Amino acid sequence: MREQVLQGKKEIIEEIKEKVDKAQSVVLVDYRGLKVDELDELRSKCREAGVDYKVYKNTLMRFAFKDSGFEGFNEFLTGPNAIAFGYDDPVKAAKITHEFSKDHDNLEVKAGIVDGNIIGLDEIKELANLPSKEVLIAQTLGGLNGPISGFVNVLQGNIRNLVYALNAIKEDKEAQEA
Repeated sequence: MREQVLQGKKEIIEEIKEKVDKAQSVVLVDYRGLKVDELDELRSKCREAGVDYKVYKNTLMRFAFKDSGFEGFNEFLTGPNAIAFGYDDPVKAAKITHEFSKDHDNLEVKAGIVDGNIIGLDEIKELANLPSKEVLIAQTLGGLNGPISGFVNVLQGNIRNLVYALNAIKEDKEAQEA
């Protein structure tokens, strides 16, 4: 029986390590004081955004973070904690948890991991205020499109002026022949 419990704990530690390794961002929150319907709302928002929200025992998370090379993250593992893992966009987990904490005072955003670095609350707030990946790509493409559109307009202006000049020459020749 004891072996089965130990094996189950090892599997959970491996699951946490795997999620930490795959995630582009990890956000740790203290959910103490949230009502069940509020927790369900947070889970639902995370699910809709493709963010994995899970509650694990702190002792298991300590082993997983130590094994993943984030032993410094263990100082934040006090009280009841949950973790939000953002896989496809480093901003989503921070944005959802930060926005939710604005409307629900009982949710405390504690720390996170982004690009292999442990970040604090201030950095999570900054990250949460960034536009999403899709918006950043659209802004970049829009910025690239501006100069190209201007160049095309300049070329069209030159071609238009050439057409006007050729038309004027044609009209001038027709007037001389008549």
